Amino acid sequence: MAKKTQNNEKKGSQKQKQDQQPVTATPRFSRETEKGSIFSYAYPATVEEVIGKTGTRGEVTQVRVNVMDGRDKGKVLRRNVRGPVRIGDVLMLRETEIEARKLNQGRK
Repeated sequence: MAKKTQNNEKKGSQKQKQDQQPVTATPRFSRETEKGSIFSYAYPATVEEVIGKTGTRGEVTQVRVNVMDGRDKGKVLRRNVRGPVRIGDVLMLRETEIEARKLNQGRK
C-alpha cells in the first residue's frame, strides 16, 4: 500500500511542475513574418469616398482611402475593392505604394 501512495504523490508533483511552466503569449499580428507563416502584415486604411464602379461587369468599386498606420501613415490612395464597401469601412492593405488608375468617366 505504501508504494501506491508514493506513486500517486510522484504523479501529483509532476502535474504541479507542468502547471507551473510559464505561458508565453504570441502576438496575433507581428511585423516579423516567421518562415512558413501564412499571414503577412497589413496596414489599416479607412474609406473616405466611394468614387464609382469599374470592371467589365461593374463588380469592382473604386474608393479613396486614408492609410492609418505604417510608413505611409496619413497618405490618401485610390484603390479598387471587390465586394460591398461603404464610407467608414476599414480595409487592410498589404501594400501602400501602388495606386489604382483613375476611373474613366467619358466612356459609354
